[in-house]
Amino acid sequence: MKRNGIAVAGNMIVDVLYPILGIPKPGELTTITEGISRSSGGALCNVIVDLAKLDPALPLTALGRVGTDSEGDYVLDKLGAQTNIDITRVRREGLTSFTAVMADTVTKQRTFFHYRGANARFCEADVDWDALNVKLLHIGYILLLDALDEPDEVYGTRMARLLHTAQSHGIKTSIDVVSEAGDRFGRIVPPALRYTDYCVINELEAQASTGIPLRNESGELILANVPEALKKLKQLGVSTWAVIHCPEGGYGLDEDGNYVAIESLPLSKEQIKGTVGAGDAFCSGVLYGAYRNQSLKEAIELACAAAACSLSESGASEGMRTAAEAMELYRELRK
Repeated sequence: MKRNGIAVAGNMIVDVLYPILGIPKPGELTTITEGISRSSGGALCNVIVDLAKLDPALPLTALGRVGTDSEGDYVLDKLGAQTNIDITRVRREGLTSFTAVMADTVTKQRTFFHYRGANARFCEADVDWDALNVKLLHIGYILLLDALDEPDEVYGTRMARLLHTAQSHGIKTSIDVVSEAGDRFGRIVPPALRYTDYCVINELEAQASTGIPLRNESGELILANVPEALKKLKQLGVSTWAVIHCPEGGYGLDEDGNYVAIESLPLSKEQIKGTVGAGDAFCSGVLYGAYRNQSLKEAIELACAAAACSLSESGASEGMRTAAEAMELYRELRK
């Protein structure tokens, strides 16, 4: 059976974005400015829409859960607007997951307050493996899908079991992790990495997953440690590409152990309208490169271009362009 297309599974969220004038300390007040907006979000929504825009001819399948509420209608309408996304396998039950995104207009940083909702119950039983005729499955976020984060006596976690099942059906696997305060990384992430072909995570998630520090006390990237963190991810089981992204750039180890480092595109403060979804945009670029059998260097270049497109608008995917247009932007900004 010839496999075609990409399935994206996991978190389907409504993001409500609140522009604020700084993050307040406990007991203090900050101002919410004009510009409150609503958008679909989460690993599934952001990545699949980005992929749909990078290549409008690419067959895409959404696998997840939304509620039977108006927010669920909203999410499915947003995905359904892209004609190459199949939303028929999304299950509806309960209340849709949502996140209040506090976007600091001064520092451009964002803080998330999340209600897990329907996403918490997404599980392997929601996937019809016999009918899933795709080449690649991306799922995120580990640590934010409660049913899949539960322990499994054979594979370590139910997420690891799902990834193993995908690989046993001849489907390549990709994972993403949510940035979270706490000590769950060492328990929940490594089992999944044993059944992961492509790992695309940010520097804080990589630091928590590997135990290798990637930012110093001043918040500066410890660039010399990045290759070691990537090697550790591969040692933990990532079979093909281990990739770390951060504001400074994208870094990876390919299937032959070659190290790739690509600096982020130079954007002025005026060109950056918002950072929500930039990491998912980067991920979509890597996935598309993997799907098209590009080299890791080519994939990370596209990923940096996709992230720059995302940064150009306040929403997660509004700024995304086709892969050809994104690479045209890449070449223009690299002059």
